[in-house]
Amino acid sequence: MKKFVKVVSLACASAMLLSTTAFADGDAFKVGGIGPVTGGAAVYGQAVKNATELAVNEINALGGVQFEFQFEDDEHDAEKSVNAYNSLKDWGMQMLLGTVTSAPCIAVAAETANDNMFQLTPSGSAVECVQNPNAFRVCFSDPNQGTASAQYIGENKIATKIGVIYDSSDVYSSGIYEKFAAEAANQGLEIVSAEAFTADSKTDFTVQLQKAKDAGAELVFLPIYYTEASLILTQANGMGFAPMFFGCDGLDGLLNVEGFDTSLAEGVMLLTPFAADADDELTQKFVAAYKEAYGDTPNQFAADAYDGMYAIKAAIEKSGVTPDMSASDICDAMEVAMTEISIDGLTGEGMTWTADGEPNKAPKAVKITDGAYAAM
Repeated sequence: MKKFVKVVSLACASAMLLSTTAFADGDAFKVGGIGPVTGGAAVYGQAVKNATELAVNEINALGGVQFEFQFEDDEHDAEKSVNAYNSLKDWGMQMLLGTVTSAPCIAVAAETANDNMFQLTPSGSAVECVQNPNAFRVCFSDPNQGTASAQYIGENKIATKIGVIYDSSDVYSSGIYEKFAAEAANQGLEIVSAEAFTADSKTDFTVQLQKAKDAGAELVFLPIYYTEASLILTQANGMGFAPMFFGCDGLDGLLNVEGFDTSLAEGVMLLTPFAADADDELTQKFVAAYKEAYGDTPNQFAADAYDGMYAIKAAIEKSGVTPDMSASDICDAMEVAMTEISIDGLTGEGMTWTADGEPNKAPKAVKITDGAYAAM
């Protein structure tokens, strides 16, 4: 597939935003979106909503495949997400770009499976989000982040002696660690220490850090969330331990932890599919258009959603489905088409999908430099 189309101007985007709901019945595919735009996870859902609207505006401006888009707030709540799904069905939704977060996505995935509704989640990373044949995802799954992290460290020869600190009580963290450890051997990486903590013991990490230091770890892998990571970086600094640190998408937010000395995050690397300061043309156009339309810098959730909308467009074109078809018939054709398309997106070049819903793309990483995320 060719590179994405040129980004529309703010004036054009504003005009086209109105047109996303202005088509007569049968002229456009009805795509629903679900995610939190209020509550504690609102930053994620708002980014997905904005980026999807931006992509819809661009696609509609081309004059080929046309979309109507409607987004429902679920407040990162599974029950409310199912209610939002039912509201979108009443609207006439034919396919779903969502949901944004994993627990609601799992709940909604059961509904889309029952209805045979095509579903593409931009950012639902739990394995169960795509356990049904009608569901696909843009982001890496939680376990696959572990594999991709080991591959990135090994293939780029960042380090060979690795320490790991992970949360054994959290499925996200332990799932990533399990896959990381399995792939590390294939990459010639030596895990010299692997120390766990739990939800009941996540404030003092000096024992885990000391074991990594004594074992000669050159890099400490942190498949954890940013709050705990901020404590680890602070405590490592206090004990004079200065290895490289590498994490996954759970570290996104490290620079915003209240009271954390962000200078301690300098040089931290994390696996994430998108860096807003990347210098490729596609990213620069997307960031400029997003800022112009919404007054904000897009994050990885926005990038996943933008790529997801273009994947839907490509699958529609590949399958030959039309807006007058039933959602179930569309789903049957889209399931096959998703395994036959390839797109160049913000989160990966030559992205393809397997029949079990997982994306194939090279992992990307960013490094915190001068207090900001910089593409590696």
